[in-house]
Amino acid sequence: MHVLTYEDAVRFHGHSCPGLALGYRMTAAVLAVLGATRAGDEELVAIVENDACGVDAVQVVAGCSFGKGNLVFRDYGKQVYTLFSRRTGRGVRVVGHRKGMPADLREDREARVRWILTAPEADVVSCREVVIDEPPAARLQRSAPCAACGESVMETRLRDVGGRLLCIPCAEGAGPPS
Repeated sequence: MHVLTYEDAVRFHGHSCPGLALGYRMTAAVLAVLGATRAGDEELVAIVENDACGVDAVQVVAGCSFGKGNLVFRDYGKQVYTLFSRRTGRGVRVVGHRKGMPADLREDREARVRWILTAPEADVVSCREVVIDEPPAARLQRSAPCAACGESVMETRLRDVGGRLLCIPCAEGAGPPS
């Protein structure tokens, strides 16, 4: 299998930046600890604790995505990912910390990217095994039309409002964008 590079992540993300570089180092580190390679399907699950640039590296390098159902977002605002291997039942939590970053790099974006990509791993990330319940596998859901806007909605997301099954925006009175 082709080992994905930082340049692959940059092509997917659209530009190079410190957040993407950190996400790349974090993902590469956690995959090494797990002894895993990019997921072709759902063999890996990533639980990410932010929705920033680095998550694009998780998608590219680990093969975890919302579409495959193996990318879980928890809005904690932390540079933290937990990857779980369904094959081995092991979970590893990786924290991006940049502890050793020289202060003079903080104002130089490109120098920060270079440092993040080349610094010793212990200066950039830390990994530890964790015990978590196996995340559920992706499930296909049936869809049904919203009684107000007519758009197709996963049945599990429909809301009963006065006997009418509505999508969440219609149920909340906002309706779909016009």
